[in-house]
Amino acid sequence: MPPTRRFADRTAAGQRLAEAFEERGIAVDVVLAIPRGGLPLGRAVADAVDAPLDVVVAKKIGAPGNPEFAIGAVGSDGTVWRNEDALRRHDEAYFEREREQMAEEAREKAERYRGDRPPLKLAGKRVAVVDDGVATGSTAKACLRMLAESDAERVVLGIPVGPPDTVRELEGMADEVVCLETPAQFGGVGAFYADFGQVSDEEAISYLDSS
Repeated sequence: MPPTRRFADRTAAGQRLAEAFEERGIAVDVVLAIPRGGLPLGRAVADAVDAPLDVVVAKKIGAPGNPEFAIGAVGSDGTVWRNEDALRRHDEAYFEREREQMAEEAREKAERYRGDRPPLKLAGKRVAVVDDGVATGSTAKACLRMLAESDAERVVLGIPVGPPDTVRELEGMADEVVCLETPAQFGGVGAFYADFGQVSDEEAISYLDSS
């Protein structure tokens, strides 16, 4: 049986995340969205908590012949998350080649989204990282690992939906995780949205331009 579609669209999910932050007494100084799907949510959260919005970017490193299966991920600053269990079955030289390429793509994406805006300063700030959901959580893990070096006072991850095992892993990488739905039967993030259309680069950037 397919899951009940709990969110009308990404903006509605972001509004519900903002409500959950308020209910938990979570204060936010900066909102960072993981593009592209995280930006509609990030805009809704940033507006609700009256905080500036920026991006945090990572790229998944896919397995040879199976790019959807993450053997790691790398952030725009080169910070790496490695799926050690999966890497035992794959060549380290392949991983390094992909890491370099994906790191460059992540850097280019961050620069393209920000344009001439400098990255927001995070030292001493309470930071919320927002995405539209997680499955394996590979890119979120790389983003959280990158932010561990940012000197932020506190990092909270906000996601509408994710499988329980992934959420537990993420809880070990952030000061707090707010996940609205953790279904035992998880068939993919899009199954929990009535509207889960692809977000274009132009649309995603428009949410940042509203800052």
